[in-house]
Amino acid sequence: MALEFVNGGELFSLLRREGKFKRKLSFGWDCFSRQLVKLREDTARFYGSQVVLALEYLHSMDIAYRDLKPENLLIDRRGYLKLTDFGFAKIVKGRTWTLCGTPEYLAPEIILSKGYSRAVDWWAVGVLIFEMIAGYPPFFAEQALQVYEKIVAGKVRFPFFMSTDAKELLGNLLQGDTTKRYGNMRNGVADIQSHVWFASIDWVDILEQKVKAPHVPTVIDEADASNFDDYLEETPDTNASMLYAEEFADF
Repeated sequence: MALEFVNGGELFSLLRREGKFKRKLSFGWDCFSRQLVKLREDTARFYGSQVVLALEYLHSMDIAYRDLKPENLLIDRRGYLKLTDFGFAKIVKGRTWTLCGTPEYLAPEIILSKGYSRAVDWWAVGVLIFEMIAGYPPFFAEQALQVYEKIVAGKVRFPFFMSTDAKELLGNLLQGDTTKRYGNMRNGVADIQSHVWFASIDWVDILEQKVKAPHVPTVIDEADASNFDDYLEETPDTNASMLYAEEFADF
Protein backbone atom coordinates (compact mmCIF):
# COMPACT_ATOMS: atom_id res chain seq x y z
CA MET A 1 0.00 0.00 0.00
CA ALA A 2 1.40 3.39 -1.02
CA LEU A 3 0.58 6.34 1.24
CA GLU A 4 1.44 10.01 0.93
CA PHE A 5 4.33 11.28 3.05
CA VAL A 6 3.01 12.63 6.35
CA ASN A 7 5.82 14.70 7.82
CA GLY A 8 4.47 15.78 11.21
CA GLY A 9 5.89 12.75 12.97
CA GLU A 10 4.28 10.05 15.12
CA LEU A 11 1.74 10.77 17.83
CA PHE A 12 3.90 8.60 20.09
CA SER A 13 6.95 10.81 19.50
CA LEU A 14 4.95 13.96 20.20
CA LEU A 15 3.63 12.65 23.50
CA ARG A 16 7.05 11.38 24.53
CA ARG A 17 8.71 14.72 23.75
CA GLU A 18 6.11 16.46 25.87
CA GLY A 19 6.96 14.13 28.73
CA LYS A 20 3.57 12.44 28.96
CA PHE A 21 4.85 8.89 28.86
CA LYS A 22 7.81 6.82 27.73
CA ARG A 23 8.55 3.26 26.83
CA LYS A 24 10.94 1.21 28.94
CA LEU A 25 10.94 -2.12 27.11
CA SER A 26 9.08 -3.40 24.06
CA PHE A 27 6.67 -5.27 26.33
CA GLY A 28 6.77 -2.97 29.36
CA TRP A 29 6.37 0.57 30.57
CA ASP A 30 8.27 2.75 32.99
CA CYS A 31 6.12 2.89 36.12
CA PHE A 32 7.60 6.29 36.98
CA SER A 33 5.61 7.71 34.07
CA ARG A 34 2.69 7.76 36.53
CA GLN A 35 4.31 10.80 38.11
CA LEU A 36 4.42 12.76 34.88
CA VAL A 37 1.92 15.46 34.03
CA LYS A 38 -1.22 14.03 32.42
CA LEU A 39 -2.18 14.80 28.86
CA ARG A 40 -5.11 17.17 28.93
CA GLU A 41 -8.37 15.38 28.29
CA ASP A 42 -9.44 17.88 25.65
CA THR A 43 -6.34 17.01 23.64
CA ALA A 44 -7.06 13.31 24.10
CA ARG A 45 -10.61 14.00 22.86
CA PHE A 46 -9.29 15.77 19.77
CA TYR A 47 -7.09 12.85 18.78
CA GLY A 48 -9.48 10.18 20.02
CA SER A 49 -12.38 11.53 17.96
CA GLN A 50 -10.32 11.25 14.78
CA VAL A 51 -9.44 7.64 15.54
CA VAL A 52 -13.11 6.86 16.13
CA LEU A 53 -14.00 8.36 12.74
CA ALA A 54 -11.20 6.46 10.99
CA LEU A 55 -12.28 3.14 12.47
CA GLU A 56 -15.94 3.87 11.73
CA TYR A 57 -14.99 4.28 8.07
CA LEU A 58 -12.91 1.08 7.98
CA HIS A 59 -15.62 -0.92 9.72
CA SER A 60 -18.19 0.33 7.20
CA MET A 61 -16.14 -1.63 4.65
CA ASP A 62 -15.87 -4.66 6.98
CA ILE A 63 -12.18 -3.96 7.63
CA ALA A 64 -10.72 -4.70 11.05
CA TYR A 65 -7.60 -2.58 11.62
CA ARG A 66 -6.09 -4.66 14.47
CA ASP A 67 -2.95 -2.61 15.19
CA LEU A 68 -3.97 0.64 16.85
CA LYS A 69 -1.19 2.34 18.84
CA PRO A 70 0.40 5.83 18.99
CA GLU A 71 3.25 4.75 16.71
CA ASN A 72 0.78 4.09 13.90
CA LEU A 73 -0.84 7.51 14.11
CA LEU A 74 0.99 10.14 12.07
CA ILE A 75 0.44 13.89 12.36
CA ASP A 76 -0.02 15.90 9.18
CA ARG A 77 0.97 19.51 8.55
CA ARG A 78 -2.31 20.79 9.99
CA GLY A 79 -1.99 18.77 13.17
CA TYR A 80 -4.53 16.10 12.24
CA LEU A 81 -3.96 12.36 12.44
CA LYS A 82 -3.40 9.86 9.65
CA LEU A 83 -3.85 6.17 10.38
CA THR A 84 -1.02 4.15 8.87
CA ASP A 85 0.52 0.65 8.81
CA PHE A 86 -2.24 -1.60 7.52
CA GLY A 87 -0.13 -4.76 7.77
CA PHE A 88 -2.64 -6.43 10.11
CA ALA A 89 -5.79 -4.99 8.52
CA LYS A 90 -8.20 -7.61 7.25
CA ILE A 91 -11.73 -7.92 5.91
CA VAL A 92 -13.67 -9.51 8.77
CA LYS A 93 -17.39 -10.05 8.22
CA GLY A 94 -17.78 -12.60 10.97
CA ARG A 95 -14.99 -13.90 13.16
CA THR A 96 -11.27 -14.47 12.74
CA TRP A 97 -8.66 -16.18 14.92
CA THR A 98 -5.22 -14.77 14.05
CA LEU A 99 -3.13 -13.65 17.04
CA CYS A 100 -1.69 -10.30 15.98
CA GLY A 101 -1.22 -6.78 17.25
CA THR A 102 0.71 -5.02 20.02
CA PRO A 103 0.54 -6.81 23.42
CA GLU A 104 -0.73 -3.85 25.45
CA TYR A 105 -3.50 -3.20 22.93
CA LEU A 106 -4.85 -6.73 22.43
CA ALA A 107 -8.46 -7.40 23.36
CA PRO A 108 -9.03 -10.39 25.66
CA GLU A 109 -10.87 -12.38 22.98
CA ILE A 110 -7.75 -12.29 20.80
CA ILE A 111 -5.59 -13.67 23.60
CA LEU A 112 -8.10 -16.39 24.48
CA SER A 113 -8.14 -17.63 20.85
CA LYS A 114 -11.92 -17.97 20.82
CA GLY A 115 -12.37 -16.00 17.64
CA TYR A 116 -12.99 -12.27 17.46
CA SER A 117 -14.68 -9.59 15.39
CA ARG A 118 -14.02 -5.95 14.48
CA ALA A 119 -14.96 -5.12 18.09
CA VAL A 120 -11.29 -5.57 19.01
CA ASP A 121 -10.62 -2.15 17.47
CA TRP A 122 -12.97 -0.46 19.96
CA TRP A 123 -11.14 -2.12 22.84
CA ALA A 124 -7.93 -0.67 21.40
CA VAL A 125 -9.53 2.79 21.27
CA GLY A 126 -10.14 2.46 25.00
CA VAL A 127 -6.50 1.58 25.56
CA LEU A 128 -5.34 4.54 23.45
CA ILE A 129 -7.54 7.12 25.18
CA PHE A 130 -6.58 5.75 28.60
CA GLU A 131 -2.91 5.99 27.65
CA MET A 132 -3.19 9.55 26.35
CA ILE A 133 -4.83 10.72 29.57
CA ALA A 134 -3.00 8.65 32.17
CA GLY A 135 0.45 8.53 30.60
CA TYR A 136 0.57 4.72 30.59
CA PRO A 137 -1.64 1.93 29.21
CA PRO A 138 -4.22 0.19 31.42
CA PHE A 139 -2.39 -3.14 31.20
CA PHE A 140 1.41 -3.23 31.26
CA ALA A 141 4.21 -5.45 32.58
CA GLU A 142 7.79 -6.42 31.80
CA GLN A 143 6.81 -9.56 29.86
CA ALA A 144 4.16 -10.03 27.19
CA LEU A 145 2.69 -13.05 29.01
CA GLN A 146 2.13 -10.92 32.10
CA VAL A 147 0.41 -8.28 29.99
CA TYR A 148 -1.90 -10.94 28.55
CA GLU A 149 -2.78 -12.20 32.02
CA LYS A 150 -3.75 -8.71 33.15
CA ILE A 151 -5.85 -8.10 30.05
CA VAL A 152 -7.76 -11.34 30.50
CA ALA A 153 -8.28 -10.55 34.20
CA GLY A 154 -9.79 -7.26 33.05
CA LYS A 155 -9.19 -5.22 36.19
CA VAL A 156 -8.64 -1.58 35.21
CA ARG A 157 -7.21 0.84 37.75
CA PHE A 158 -7.96 4.42 36.81
CA PRO A 159 -5.65 7.24 37.96
CA PHE A 160 -7.14 9.59 40.53
CA PHE A 161 -6.93 12.60 38.21
CA MET A 162 -9.01 11.05 35.41
CA SER A 163 -12.49 12.53 35.08
CA THR A 164 -15.59 10.52 35.95
CA ASP A 165 -16.86 10.85 32.38
CA ALA A 166 -13.61 9.46 30.98
CA LYS A 167 -13.70 6.54 33.40
CA GLU A 168 -17.28 5.74 32.40
CA LEU A 169 -16.47 5.80 28.68
CA LEU A 170 -13.31 3.73 29.09
CA GLY A 171 -15.11 1.23 31.28
CA ASN A 172 -17.49 0.59 28.39
CA LEU A 173 -14.71 0.36 25.79
CA LEU A 174 -12.48 -1.85 27.93
CA GLN A 175 -15.39 -4.24 28.37
CA GLY A 176 -14.50 -7.92 28.20
CA ASP A 177 -18.04 -8.87 27.22
CA THR A 178 -18.20 -7.92 23.54
CA THR A 179 -22.02 -7.80 23.63
CA LYS A 180 -21.71 -4.88 26.07
CA ARG A 181 -18.70 -3.14 24.53
CA TYR A 182 -19.31 0.33 23.13
CA GLY A 183 -19.06 0.36 19.35
CA ASN A 184 -20.22 -3.24 19.10
CA MET A 185 -23.80 -2.94 20.34
CA ARG A 186 -27.03 -2.18 18.46
CA ASN A 187 -26.28 1.55 18.15
CA GLY A 188 -22.76 0.88 16.88
CA VAL A 189 -20.33 3.79 17.00
CA ALA A 190 -23.15 6.15 18.03
CA ASP A 191 -22.77 4.93 21.61
CA ILE A 192 -19.23 6.31 21.58
CA GLN A 193 -19.91 9.52 19.69
CA SER A 194 -22.90 10.45 21.85
CA HIS A 195 -21.13 9.77 25.14
CA VAL A 196 -20.90 12.76 27.48
CA TRP A 197 -17.08 12.68 27.40
CA PHE A 198 -17.27 13.58 23.69
CA ALA A 199 -20.00 16.21 24.24
CA SER A 200 -17.69 19.08 23.25
CA ILE A 201 -16.77 17.42 19.96
CA ASP A 202 -18.46 18.50 16.74
CA TRP A 203 -17.95 15.36 14.69
CA VAL A 204 -18.62 17.05 11.36
CA ASP A 205 -16.10 19.80 12.12
CA ILE A 206 -13.51 17.18 13.10
CA LEU A 207 -14.19 15.27 9.89
CA GLU A 208 -13.83 18.45 7.83
CA GLN A 209 -10.76 19.52 9.86
CA LYS A 210 -12.30 22.81 10.95
CA VAL A 211 -11.18 22.49 14.56
CA LYS A 212 -7.83 24.05 15.44
CA ALA A 213 -5.33 21.35 16.37
CA PRO A 214 -3.64 21.58 19.80
CA HIS A 215 -0.30 20.91 18.13
CA VAL A 216 0.71 22.00 14.64
CA PRO A 217 4.12 20.60 13.66
CA THR A 218 6.86 22.80 12.27
CA VAL A 219 7.38 21.71 8.68
CA ILE A 220 9.89 23.47 6.45
CA ASP A 221 8.94 21.85 3.16
CA GLU A 222 7.26 18.79 1.68
CA ALA A 223 10.36 16.63 2.21
CA ASP A 224 11.05 17.72 5.81
CA ALA A 225 11.47 14.63 8.03
CA SER A 226 12.78 16.43 11.13
CA ASN A 227 9.68 15.57 13.16
CA PHE A 228 10.53 11.88 13.09
CA ASP A 229 12.84 10.25 15.61
CA ASP A 230 16.15 8.86 14.44
CA TYR A 231 16.30 5.08 14.39
CA LEU A 232 19.68 3.39 14.47
CA GLU A 233 20.22 0.96 11.64
CA GLU A 234 21.52 -2.38 12.92
CA THR A 235 24.23 -4.08 10.91
CA PRO A 236 23.62 -7.83 10.57
CA ASP A 237 26.16 -10.02 12.36
CA THR A 238 26.59 -12.11 9.23
CA ASN A 239 26.22 -11.59 5.53
CA ALA A 240 25.34 -13.98 2.76
CA SER A 241 28.97 -14.92 2.11
CA MET A 242 29.42 -16.01 5.73
CA LEU A 243 26.44 -18.37 5.90
CA TYR A 244 28.46 -21.29 4.55
CA ALA A 245 31.95 -20.24 5.69
CA GLU A 246 32.98 -23.74 6.80
CA GLU A 247 31.84 -25.44 3.61
CA PHE A 248 33.82 -23.02 1.45
CA ALA A 249 36.83 -22.53 3.74
CA ASP A 250 39.29 -23.92 1.15
CA PHE A 251 37.91 -22.03 -1.84
